[in-house]
Amino acid sequence: MDWSGLDDAALARAAAAEAGALLRHLRDGSGFEGAALGALGDRAANDLLIERLRVARPSDFILSEEAVDDRRRCAERRVWIVDPLDGTRDYADGRDDWAVHVGLAIDGVATAGAVALPMRDKVHATDDPPVAQAPLPDRLRLVASRTRCTPLVERVAAALDAELIGMGSAGAKAMAVVDGRADIYLHDGGQYEWDNCAPVAVAVAAGLHASRIDGAALRYNCADPLLPDLLICRAELAARVLALVAAERD
Repeated sequence: MDWSGLDDAALARAAAAEAGALLRHLRDGSGFEGAALGALGDRAANDLLIERLRVARPSDFILSEEAVDDRRRCAERRVWIVDPLDGTRDYADGRDDWAVHVGLAIDGVATAGAVALPMRDKVHATDDPPVAQAPLPDRLRLVASRTRCTPLVERVAAALDAELIGMGSAGAKAMAVVDGRADIYLHDGGQYEWDNCAPVAVAVAAGLHASRIDGAALRYNCADPLLPDLLICRAELAARVLALVAAERD
């Protein structure tokens, strides 16, 4: 494949798909399991993504969860922000809710990206996002962290009388909203830019709302990549959810 000939979204899609296929192969045939499998998957997927992106975009910088951070990126307009295996523990435990994130931030905005869901045989990307949304269900569905759902998220779900659905990877949760299996993804309690850059790019391309939980814009390629909270939801629900979050935080 001529990686350098792909546009940004197509590059993100192809790289995420290839890393997802590699991770499936390793889980099925490497002989590793548990924490050792997770470490192998993190390392192998990171190596693949770094190689593909450097070949295709040699002038761009890369911020990866699994690589040393080169702070020179902070002065650059274009930075790829990747999580080679989002949901390492879920992957190592044999679950399906893990993902590969390949996102591109330009001037601090999540602009292009792809999220691969290998166990669903899906890659959602900004070049072909689903945009047709069904009417809202009678009872809203809110996805949140399966293992670290905070009291704030639980209270907002209760205030909405929403079904609370626990999932692993941030990408898996965000794509559940993108593909219509959920209506709201609310996170409070700690993430980094690689956890949500690609999911946010795809969600926005699909016409969804994405912001911090106080309504502030999400900014990327910051010197400190900590980005501790996130709301992705149907656009028509954003004002209501943000108001409830504000009330619950007072």
